[in-house]
Amino acid sequence: MILHTLIDYDVLRIIWWLLLGVLLVGFAVTDGFDLGVGTLLPFVARKDVERRVVINTIGPIWEGNQVWLVLGGGAIFAAWPHVYAMSFSGFYMAMFAALFALILRPVGFKYRSKSDSPRWRSAWDWALFIGGIVPALIFGVAMGNVLQGVPFHFTEDMRMVYEGGFFGLLNPFALLCGLVSVAMLVMHGGAWLVLKTDGVVADRSRRFAMSAALATIALYALAGVLLWRLVPGYQLGSAHLADGPSNPLLKSVTTGVAGGWLDNYQAHPWTMLAPLAGFAGALLTLLGLRLRREGLTVIFSGLSVAGIVLSVGASMFPFIVPSSTDLRSALTVWDASSSHLTLFIMLVCAVIFVPLILAYTAWVYRVIWGKVKTHDITRGGHAY
Repeated sequence: MILHTLIDYDVLRIIWWLLLGVLLVGFAVTDGFDLGVGTLLPFVARKDVERRVVINTIGPIWEGNQVWLVLGGGAIFAAWPHVYAMSFSGFYMAMFAALFALILRPVGFKYRSKSDSPRWRSAWDWALFIGGIVPALIFGVAMGNVLQGVPFHFTEDMRMVYEGGFFGLLNPFALLCGLVSVAMLVMHGGAWLVLKTDGVVADRSRRFAMSAALATIALYALAGVLLWRLVPGYQLGSAHLADGPSNPLLKSVTTGVAGGWLDNYQAHPWTMLAPLAGFAGALLTLLGLRLRREGLTVIFSGLSVAGIVLSVGASMFPFIVPSSTDLRSALTVWDASSSHLTLFIMLVCAVIFVPLILAYTAWVYRVIWGKVKTHDITRGGHAY
């Protein structure tokens, strides 16, 4: 029962902060191109058979890809309970909208082919579009609000009180972050379709992916400039206890000047790798699409997605969710985690099961490798 003392509490907190980043990146990179494909569906495929081809590029894998979202939510619940309480309470309506849109995906996949009616199938195609673009937008908006600070506080008995509303989340900077999210996932989804299809569908997907790559670069750069010039960062105002109790009210926090979120890049230059990967990945995606290097293009677009997601965590460390109404209620790596023993037990489970998930995922992708062609879905009885 004392094995957990082999790893210090502060080290376990850092490990789980890193693992949370890994899970979020896993979701953004894998399920991200699913969302991008759903967003592109009505535009890159105009005939029914073309839309079936597009749907079947993600049909065998979307459920497995969504496991990363479940893992991320579970990790937040168990490792960062205060973060879970704030996020799933304060962002309740936004989360509900995202989950409702995500539910449309399995229903759309299963019900679209239940009737040959063009109107029926078109309706479900647009449902799949909603299931792609709405979560992509909402997750980006959520990140934009976290960077600005969320209106919540803890009472002295550690009860979380959220003071904002749904429409307050839709502020200009947050919406810009939402557009960054949509652009990068459309780029990623388009790169996936270029890899998995051919003919006119691949050609249309290439054009959309190239436009999305340019939009990703421009919007991400604009968000960075606004983060530097307008959005104030947060700083710990007192010495923190890295292995202290998980009580955010024991510290003090100050808001810095605009651009404070960029201080980590100056203090730890290696963290610049995250935003550089975001820009370089998008540029290389654009180049790969022009040179028709399909496999590398998907890798490059995934690199861009990972870099953009990681840049949020790199800029905010050690903060996870700052508070805009009660500074000391801000949640940090040092005061928002579960107990020492809980983090250790979860780490043991992660060491066992995450490699199994990765191995199984790699095997599935190997099995389905290759392009989806028209004759594959017209002759086969198992295609959507």
